[in-house]
Amino acid sequence: MTERSAGTAGAPDGNDAAVAIVGAGVVGLAVACALAPSHSVAVIERHEGPARETSSHNSGVIHAGIFYAAGSLKHRLCLEGNRALYDWCEARGVMVRRSGKLIVAIEPSEVDGLEVVLAQARANAVPGVSRLSGAQARAIEPAVPAVAALHSQSTGVVDAFGYARSLEAAAREAGVLFAYRHELTGVERAGGGTFRLALRGPDGAPAELRAAALVNCAGLRAHEVAAALGYSLDGAEGLPVLRQRVNRGRYYDVVSGPSARAVTRPIYPVPAHSGDLPAQLRSAGGLGVHITVDTDGAVHLGPDTEWLPEGAPLDYRADDSRRAAFLAAGQRLLPSLRDEEIAPGQVGYRPKLQRPGEEPADFLVWADRGYIHLGGIESPGLTCSLPLARMVAELLR
Repeated sequence: MTERSAGTAGAPDGNDAAVAIVGAGVVGLAVACALAPSHSVAVIERHEGPARETSSHNSGVIHAGIFYAAGSLKHRLCLEGNRALYDWCEARGVMVRRSGKLIVAIEPSEVDGLEVVLAQARANAVPGVSRLSGAQARAIEPAVPAVAALHSQSTGVVDAFGYARSLEAAAREAGVLFAYRHELTGVERAGGGTFRLALRGPDGAPAELRAAALVNCAGLRAHEVAAALGYSLDGAEGLPVLRQRVNRGRYYDVVSGPSARAVTRPIYPVPAHSGDLPAQLRSAGGLGVHITVDTDGAVHLGPDTEWLPEGAPLDYRADDSRRAAFLAAGQRLLPSLRDEEIAPGQVGYRPKLQRPGEEPADFLVWADRGYIHLGGIESPGLTCSLPLARMVAELLR
């Protein structure tokens, strides 16, 4: 966490809310829930409802914390968030499965890479990670030709949109105001510790909201909000780099045939580069195509990774241009998979603080005089949403 000074947010006179939150993804919704008991809160969202972008265009995996640098926010908050997310969903009837996950070596040459991952899991104190022989792995998932594997017991999968809806319901019950279909067109410090947000409503008419504190949970557009406030996106003394890059991830669904029910939990390959995790993330921006199984038991492939040029339009429509690559990646983990069994699935986008070829970046939580910026909230942001919200609440306390 990077911080200048975190302003407090009581219930000041002359403002419409103590705290304005930009963005109704799962992190913004979790922040609203965390703040509502002690603050008046308004959530601004340009879409017609919650979780319309990154929060709902992902695999829904509840991560264990294996692949993140020891001591990083991604690591520490993932350990906390894994437990918290299960507890939240089970208490509120959100669909969740404690499925576990296999990380598999398909070739003997990959076993050394598997040992690197196991060492990382142990360094990160991730609970419930064990080494399996090929026979033990195949007894759990007979369709996967593993020669060795790691079993992560705490990994699971959640209905991400159902989780978002549960956060929204809890926030509404606590008195949070939601302004959907309201686009943020400008923001400024108006003096006296007030932020003035210029909005465009559903009918195109301008509107304004005044708040004593501003929490930027805008996800893919977080850097645009920071720029509107006058921050240099490329950093300066006492100012972190706020500029984000976008990395696209496509999915394919296994829609028919025996392969549609061939596995019961996520199956990940050993990362490339002989287990050099930083090298994998520098070059690709992700862990490579893997198999996931959602809360209904449906099987999916993905996501892949593709860096987009700065300013490229975001298109959520699926196409069939990556069929051959996905089929090959899927058949390596699931040899029975056939071409006719897959179809293009969802498309998602990752907000990244790193550039292509750079070291993986951690989450950014940065506070400056009542403004809190959450940047680079990619995976495992869903898993970390509740502890991220706790951090924001502590900064504003």
